[in-house]
Formats: sequence, C-alpha cells, structure tokens
Amino acid sequence: MKDSTGENLKLITQNYHVIALRAFLKYLAKQDIETLAAEKLELPKTPSRQVQFLEPDEIKRLFEAVASETDTLTRLRDLAILELLFSTGLRVSELAGLTKRSVNVDKDEFSVRGKGDKIRVAFLSAEAKTALKEYLKARRDTSPALFIPHRQKKSVEKQIDEMDEEKANGLTARSIQRIVKKYARAAGITKDISPHTLRHSFATDLLINGADLRSVQEMLGHSSITTTQIYTHVTNKQLKEIHKKFHSKE
Repeated sequence: MKDSTGENLKLITQNYHVIALRAFLKYLAKQDIETLAAEKLELPKTPSRQVQFLEPDEIKRLFEAVASETDTLTRLRDLAILELLFSTGLRVSELAGLTKRSVNVDKDEFSVRGKGDKIRVAFLSAEAKTALKEYLKARRDTSPALFIPHRQKKSVEKQIDEMDEEKANGLTARSIQRIVKKYARAAGITKDISPHTLRHSFATDLLINGADLRSVQEMLGHSSITTTQIYTHVTNKQLKEIHKKFHSKE
C-alpha cells in the first residue's frame, strides 16, 4: 500500500485504512447491498511495540541533573515537572493542562482528564508533593497554570517561542519535552528520552515491584488492558536478567 508520492505506508497507517474499509463494507452489508465480506480484509501484522524506559540509576541521574540549572525558580519548576511525571505516569498533554486548582498539594491524589475525556485518579509521591510545594511557594505570578515559562536572558528566537507559550497560559507539551531532553543530556543519558519515557518508567517500576496489570492499566488511563500488556515484555526481560544475576551454582 502506497501514499500519493509512491512511498510505502507505515503498517499502522495501512491498518487504519483497512479498518475504515471494513467499517464501510459492514455498512453496505447492513443496507443489503451485495459486497465483499468485511472479514475477508485482513489487518497487516505489526511488529511488537518497543518500550523504552529508564533504569533506577538513570532516573537518579536525571533528577540530580536538575541541580545544574542556575535559575532558582526554573530549577524548582523543572524538578517538580520530573517528579510529577515519574510519580503519576501522566501523558505530557495531561501535565501541560494542569492548573493550580486541579492539584491539591496537601493531598496524595488528584483527578486528571485523559484521552476520550475520561477522568482518572493520579497519585503523588512524597517527593512530588515536596517539589510542587516548593515551586508554588516561590512563584509570585497570578497565572492559574501549574507550570509556566520563567523568563531569562535568551536568544530572540527563544523569547518569541516563550511568548507563544505564555499565550496558552502555561508551558506547552513541546516545552516540557525540551526540559526533559535538556536534563537527559546533562545526565549523560544516551537514550532518546521524552516525557513518555518517564510514563513508561512509571509503569515498568510498578510492575517490577509487584503491582498487578489491571491496577497499572487504571493508573495509566488505558481503555484496554491489551495496551498495558506491552509492559509485560519489558518486565519479563527484567526477570530474566534478575534470574541470571542471582541464580547461580557458584
């Protein structure tokens, strides 16, 4: 299957097209129009999704790298962002949409509106609560957004970028992605890190430490447990490595 330029479509895109065709064929069948049976259109098999996550020592290095930021308010904000991502497993868009009113830092949990407009509960670790409290205490602005840009001496290009972000009344998802990558580089982590890597790390950490798949599904806001099952491949690999390390005749 090719696109308008003659290039091969990605398998996942091919699947979307086939699913749409199946739906159309089913519609025709309901209208008693003679057509090909929808079941005869098979979905292309897609390779197993690869999940990239951070090891405990990489998480530690990432958080420690925040100390390299010289601006106090920016440093407090960035630490709060990292702590919140790892504590809750939020999607970057969900994090960017948070307001001060939506997160009560005196409580261990708050509600978040995720994909499909579904509301779920997210939980705050002690470290995330402390980091958020310190950041909000240092702020002197009236913005309702939980995370906002803090102006420093930057290039004209970056200042224009931040002006666009301020129009949205808070940090954009793109800005949060840049923040995570900034500290990954400072920590010497060679993996391609994004906020979603911390979401993967959150889920993997829970499963390795004994959480059940259904609970992790709820915390991630997955509508289907099939989506959550991508992490079982990761944890199975982890168990294999633990077995090799600790089970020996020597």
